[in-house]
Amino acid sequence: MKNWIVVISYILVCFITACNLKSQPGEDSKTHGAAVDTVPQKMVWIPGGTFEMGSEDPAYKDATPLHSIALDGFWMDEHEVTNAEYEKFVQATGYKTVAEQPINPADFPGIPPENLVPGSGVFTPTPQPVSLDNPMQWWLYVPGASWRNPFGQQSSITEKPNDPVVHISYTDALAFADWIGKRLPTEAEWEYAAQGGKAKQQYYWGSELKPGGKWKANIYQGNFPDANTGEDGFIDVAPVKTFPANGYGLYDMDGNVWEWCNDFYRPDYYGKSPAKNPKGPADSYDPDEPNAVKRVQRGGSFLCSDQYCIRYRPGSRGKGEINSASNNLGFRCVKDGDPPK
Repeated sequence: MKNWIVVISYILVCFITACNLKSQPGEDSKTHGAAVDTVPQKMVWIPGGTFEMGSEDPAYKDATPLHSIALDGFWMDEHEVTNAEYEKFVQATGYKTVAEQPINPADFPGIPPENLVPGSGVFTPTPQPVSLDNPMQWWLYVPGASWRNPFGQQSSITEKPNDPVVHISYTDALAFADWIGKRLPTEAEWEYAAQGGKAKQQYYWGSELKPGGKWKANIYQGNFPDANTGEDGFIDVAPVKTFPANGYGLYDMDGNVWEWCNDFYRPDYYGKSPAKNPKGPADSYDPDEPNAVKRVQRGGSFLCSDQYCIRYRPGSRGKGEINSASNNLGFRCVKDGDPPK
């Protein structure tokens, strides 16, 4: 995903000003299932082992070749970091996310400084079906959008403490992890944990998209990007622990929100990855944006389906510039340590 502040604001800021675009609150997540837990975050032990990482699917060219990886055990957050958990961090530190920070006019010569306002990328359904070759049709840079106000200044997380925190850049996720004494997962740790102790299958939860007629993850249903039916109960994020856990007791390892990993992104890394505890390449390179520093994202989000953004499936990879953010981007943490006794 492109850097929303550096790219989309440059493209859209004059349009926003000319059209007097106002932030619109999104539809609240629908109530679904039983009440969920709150902070403090519970961590789950992921036992060490060996697994096949990557994919042979030609749709995922940057996830080849399939290769064997051995990992030591580690602890992982059972669910994505929530609004309530991130708010504790902000209250303790006064931290401001990238989406809340002022934009440097020097980065945008020729653009009036008053037009360069903090904000972030917000998915906005199109009014009718469109070609899927231009994401700018459904992504808007919304002034005032941030983790506190996911859809802009008129929206709020006040009634959503257990929703996963969104509009989180890699920089923001790393700051939280450092504060709480954890770290971001390596890409190998993330994929291994997402498999839940099972061999590679078509979906992380099994071989069927809807086993027993039930959705197992919060993804997109309907025609993208104009007609989300919300068949799984949600049109945007779902509260954590709404959908079933995997074999390790981890929730939402697929769908809901993209999750940051610590690895730099390179499409050619898998061919030279170490076989034990890989930590990613030494630097970043994306041929689509060679000057951008990117990290890996995993798991897909509520906007992924087999029609568009199929990267919620096993082995697939995402990527993002380290200061990019949007309303489908969050994270969870891991920690080194001894197994439970």
